[in-house]
Amino acid sequence: MPVDLTQARTDLEALLTDIVRVTRATVQPRLDPHTGEPEPTPIQVVYEGPGAVLSTHGQIAFAQLLGVDWLSQGAAWYRLVTPATAPIALPGDVVEVPTATGGLATRSWLVDDATEASTVEICRATRLTERQLTLLP
Repeated sequence: MPVDLTQARTDLEALLTDIVRVTRATVQPRLDPHTGEPEPTPIQVVYEGPGAVLSTHGQIAFAQLLGVDWLSQGAAWYRLVTPATAPIALPGDVVEVPTATGGLATRSWLVDDATEASTVEICRATRLTERQLTLLP
């Protein structure tokens, strides 16, 4: 039985209830020559819209809800899922969930690899690594 790709996209996008933001530095980061501290780096918003940041467990839940594993068994620990129309994220881009509460409210992730691509796309899936932020005393 052929798969209705339009319906599959609609079903998956119905689960993308959070707003995610993907940003990218517009220039190479620099250190202030006098203080040695990083200077503010201008960033641009690459994408802000419906999406989800899923842990491995969240990816399994998506597969169970949809009845099909569109995100593959070889999932990264975290994965960004956005509509197929969203722009491709690039390594080093930063992902945040600006509307997050609870444990996600202070987290952000770095894009590990360019957004996955295939000849048949149901969604955009991007592997992420959680950022390790060092808080100064």
